Amino acid sequence: MRFDVITLFPELFVPHLEVGVTRRAYASGALQLQLWPLRDFAEGNYRRVDDRPFGGGPGMVMMAPPLERALDAVRDARGEGAEPGAACAPLIHFSPTGRRLDQALVRELAAGPGAVLLCGRYEGIDQRFIDRHVDLELSVGDFVLSGGELPALVLLDAVARLLPGVLQDAASHQQDSFEDGLLDCPHYSRPEQLPRADGGFDAVPEVLLSGHHGRIARWRRERSLAITAQRRPDLIAAARAAGRLSRADEEFLRTLPAAPAA
Repeated sequence: MRFDVITLFPELFVPHLEVGVTRRAYASGALQLQLWPLRDFAEGNYRRVDDRPFGGGPGMVMMAPPLERALDAVRDARGEGAEPGAACAPLIHFSPTGRRLDQALVRELAAGPGAVLLCGRYEGIDQRFIDRHVDLELSVGDFVLSGGELPALVLLDAVARLLPGVLQDAASHQQDSFEDGLLDCPHYSRPEQLPRADGGFDAVPEVLLSGHHGRIARWRRERSLAITAQRRPDLIAAARAAGRLSRADEEFLRTLPAAPAA
């Protein structure tokens, strides 16, 4: 799997290649990352990639010509676009106006050949380039960042950990939040009793010390349901509509206090 990143700040991606569990994805070759500094495709002594917006207003807009030259270089390096109608990796642009990134899309990308990631800066990108070339616009939340590099890193991290051999336990990601449409349950480790400032202790839930795998699995499922119902009732509704809730799940949900109105 290969990702190509068009960016003004390639140095922001270097730490991602060298630390954490995702480092194994790059070291093993399961995930290949090629960085394309946009100024390499700008012309003139100043290597300019932006200009003032037509119609006035604050900020600068990234110009289409350097972006198109960069994209052509990426397509050539990937061996794409040589024949009319040939399949190309999708070009993804990160923007607050895009589709919200979720685990379902991450799984879809992790099962594919990769993508070209476009990291915008300044006030935005010339809309003509977006209309001509961008296949998918993605948002990581209802807020604004200085550029697309951080969202691109979020996507790379999320995809990398789903690839075979990246996590030491292949089943780890299967228990993550959103994998089954719900939020994850709480987790505990040693010591069994954690001292409090008032002299008491916070203990690990007894069921987790029981060794009874069936009871433990049901406790975790119920904690997951309770947390999701409290914090993200929309996910409960989606799981119900998709038929992912069992009769036992529904019976447990009926025991919970009603979620406060939004």
